[in-house]
Amino acid sequence: MKIGIAFNLRKKPAPNEPQDKYAEYDEMTTIDAIKKALESRAHTVVLLEADENFIEKVKEERPDFVFNIAEGISGPGRESYVPVVLDMLGIPYTGSNPLTLAITLDKGRTNEILRHHNIPVPDWWISYDAGSIPSVKFPVIVKPNVEGSSKGIKNNSIAHNVRQLKELVRYVVETYNQPAIIQRYLTGREFTVSIIGNNPPRVLPIVEITYEHLPKGMNRIDSYEVKWIWDNPNSPIDPIICPAKIDKKLEDAIKDVALRTYRALGCFDFCRIDIRLDENGIPNVLDVNALPGLIPDPRENSRFPKAAYAAGYTYEELINEILRHAMERAGKKQVVHSVCCLR
Repeated sequence: MKIGIAFNLRKKPAPNEPQDKYAEYDEMTTIDAIKKALESRAHTVVLLEADENFIEKVKEERPDFVFNIAEGISGPGRESYVPVVLDMLGIPYTGSNPLTLAITLDKGRTNEILRHHNIPVPDWWISYDAGSIPSVKFPVIVKPNVEGSSKGIKNNSIAHNVRQLKELVRYVVETYNQPAIIQRYLTGREFTVSIIGNNPPRVLPIVEITYEHLPKGMNRIDSYEVKWIWDNPNSPIDPIICPAKIDKKLEDAIKDVALRTYRALGCFDFCRIDIRLDENGIPNVLDVNALPGLIPDPRENSRFPKAAYAAGYTYEELINEILRHAMERAGKKQVVHSVCCLR
C-alpha cells in the first residue's frame, strides 16, 4: 500500500510566542521512526506535513491510507483538519474521526459528555476573562481549555485563593487566546491509560506518574516543567512506573473508567486517557488524548509507547498494530492480511 504520514513538525517558537507553543508537534525522529516501521511491512510511505497546503499534497500523492498524528495548526478544532480533508477525499486513516478529535481537545465539552455517562470527572468551570470568576472551592487548577501536552499548565497553575485564580485565568486567556478551564484539584495518585483497538479495545499496562522526585515547593502535577524539563533522558530519576503497582480492585476500576470513556467519546484505534484519584480513591478522568504522542525512544517516557513496551510490543509492532486496527475498521480486509500482527 501507499501510506501517507500526516504530521506537524515541531519548530522553535518566536520570541513573542509561549515557550510551549509547539509542544504538541512531533520531532523528525518520531516521524522517521513511524516511516521506518511502516516500510518494514513493504508499504510505500510518503510524508504529508499538515500545513496550509495539506489538501494539495494529498491530492497529488493520493495515498491508499494515512497514518495520522497531525495536531493541526490553529483554532479549537485544529485536530479535525486532517481527518475532515481525508473524509472529503475518501481516504481512510488511523485514529478517531473529526467530531471525536474536536470534542476531546475541548476539555469542557469532554467533561460534559463524560458526566452525562456517569463517568467521574473533577468539578469544573469555564472562564473567558479574569473579570468573571466563578465561585469555587479551593484549591483549583487552571488550564487552557483546548490544549494538550501540558501546554499552559505550569508549576504555579494551582490557585488557593481568588487573587491567584484571577491571575491564572488572565494568564491563560491572554497567552493562549482561549477560555480557561478551572478544575477542582485532586490530591490522589495519577495514572495514564493507553488503549488500542476497537472490537474490543484493549487496555495496555497502566502507567503511574510519580512526583516524589520533584524538589521541595514544586506542585505534584503533570505540568509542562515536569513533563518536558524534569523528565528527560539525562535525568537520573524515572518518574514513570509501568506497569503501575496497584491492587486488582484499583486496576479494574481504572480500566473500567478508561474503557467507558473511550466508548462514550467514540474513540478509534488508539487513545490515552489521564486519570487521577480523588480523596475517596475514585478514578476521575482529567484529560483524553485521542492523538497520543508516539515518541520512539524509551528514555523520553512517551506514555503510550511506554505502555506498549510493557505489553511486549516493539515500536515497529506497535505502529503496525495501530494500522491494522484502522484498516479493519475501514473495511480494508483485502490488505489486512499482509500486515504482520503481533496479537
